[in-house]
Amino acid sequence: MKRILILVIVTLITSNILFSQKVYDETKDGDKQLLEAIETAKANNKYVFAMVGGNWCKWCLMFNEFANTNQNVKKALNDNFVFVHINYSKANENPKAMKRLGYPERFGFPVFVILNEKGERVHTQNSAYLEKDEGYSEKEVVSFLNNWTKQAVTIPKKK
Repeated sequence: MKRILILVIVTLITSNILFSQKVYDETKDGDKQLLEAIETAKANNKYVFAMVGGNWCKWCLMFNEFANTNQNVKKALNDNFVFVHINYSKANENPKAMKRLGYPERFGFPVFVILNEKGERVHTQNSAYLEKDEGYSEKEVVSFLNNWTKQAVTIPKKK
């Protein structure tokens, strides 16, 4: 009985921590965020990793936690991308940002959009394909990230 009670308490605490996170800022202009991320990506020879979702989205918060705690995923993101959270909620659907990203909300949330240093959409990823059980698969996420880096999609110039 004590084990069950402890498990229930730990689950409640974990879910409260997870859902109390404010990863997305509903007040920000998503299009402006994207333009800033594109400039940073261009200056640093990277692509933009735009994660579209909201604080209302359990899977969005879970991915953010996963990306910040899993060292292999964190490294792949930091080495190759400028990571930006674009809010999509009732309070702010960020229509200009959604247009720039090719209306990715149709894939569900979170949805990941890769932009090149010119701001052109390179890939849109339905995050459901990266899930494993009640979380995300390190193998699938790292593979996805590595397949959409600037180096992976750039055709080398002929000598």
